[in-house]
Order: sequence, then C-alpha cells, then structure tokens
Amino acid sequence: SGAKIEAEVIAEKADRVVVDLGFTVVTVPRDEIESLKTKEAAGAETVVENADLYRVAAGLPVLSVKENVDRVGEAVVLVRTPVGLGSGFFIHPSGYIITNEHVIAGEYNITVTQFRRGATELEKVQFNKVRIVALDSRLDLALLKIEDAGAAVFPTVSLGDGVSLNDGQTVFAIGSPLGLDRTVSQGIVSARARPLDGQLYIQTTTQINPGNSGGPLFNLRGEVVGVNNMKAMEVGVEGLNF
Repeated sequence: SGAKIEAEVIAEKADRVVVDLGFTVVTVPRDEIESLKTKEAAGAETVVENADLYRVAAGLPVLSVKENVDRVGEAVVLVRTPVGLGSGFFIHPSGYIITNEHVIAGEYNITVTQFRRGATELEKVQFNKVRIVALDSRLDLALLKIEDAGAAVFPTVSLGDGVSLNDGQTVFAIGSPLGLDRTVSQGIVSARARPLDGQLYIQTTTQINPGNSGGPLFNLRGEVVGVNNMKAMEVGVEGLNF
C-alpha cells in the first residue's frame, strides 16, 4: 500500500517476515511486501572475500524471486554431454563453472549453453570447448572451464553459507530440467542438515527434475547456498550443501 518499515529483520519465512521495531515485533505477510532491501540502499554489494575462483558478498538485499532471477539468471547454464545433461553456474568471469560430478563423469565431449536476455526472449550461446578442471565424486562436484570464450566476461554468482539457512526459509532453483530453457522453481528448506552417507544435505520442497542436477539453489539474497542433486532425490533430499 506504499507504507515503509525500517527495522531489523529477525525472521524470514515462506509466508511472512518478522521485524523488530525496538518496542514491539511486527509480522508482515509476504504477499503484502513489494520489496525488502537493506537500509544502505538497494542492491549495493560489498565483496568481503574474493578468492581466486569465487566471491562472497555482504550487504545483498532480500529481493523477490523474480528480481533475483533478473539479477543472477544469466550466470546459470545448461551442461550437456553425449549421454546426459545437467545445469551449472559461473563462479568466475573467465568461465569457471560448478556442476555435479555425475553430470559429466566419464565424458570429455562437453558443451555449455548460456541463456542471455534478448529483446523478446532468451538467446542461447553455446560453447563447445569445455575443460574438466577438477572432480570430486565424494561430494559429487565438478569444476569446468570454458576454453573457447575469447574475450567474453561471464556473469557470476556469489556463494552464501548453507549453514546459516533456517528450516522453512524460502529458496529457489534455476536450471534446465529435461533440457528446457532456463526454468525457475521455488520452495522452502525442509531440513537444513539432513545426514546421508556421511554428508549433510539441504532437503527442500523446491521442485528438482532431471536436468536440474548441478544447478544452484539460491536464498532470497541471490546467494548460492547449495547445488541441486537429482541422485539424492531417491531419498527425498534435493540440494547438496556447500
């Protein structure tokens, strides 16, 4: 309705946000909130760690899923091999990509498709020279590098902390299920740390389909908090925690 509240956010749920006004606590329904931003000003991003291959940011505002997709969607890619497909995401502007190990295991003919915003629809840009930099079958993670990008500078995502997630917190996934163009699904965290085979997983209601494996699971600040994993779907666990 045009009203604005400046207060500390003490809890974020799928259907509401709880803020502390100092003398009282107010619960605001999600469907009544147009936007949720940091007081400093909207979208200013402070990089607090910039390692060789990835970045971690502070001061990211809480945005709607649509606003986040507009901001980070182009950093999510389709990863394809002769026998399968999955998703991935850029962590470095020179073309380094994270995906699941099982998406590319045993394959060396790998293509990556980026979906860029066009005038009326998404434009596909395909890269055919992709190198496997590192594999970890235990964590089911792989690091890839696009080698035929020329002077291209790729959009990247910042990595968040899966440990800071709360049960019931809103998360969303971007990927290419069934090889479709970029697709978004939304859900909540069902369990922040579900143990399975010696690893801790994020269990989420976010819809994950074949082709989503290796894609990012985001919080509402647009930070990657997990890597979606179809292999874990057999036991109902859908996001691999960083």
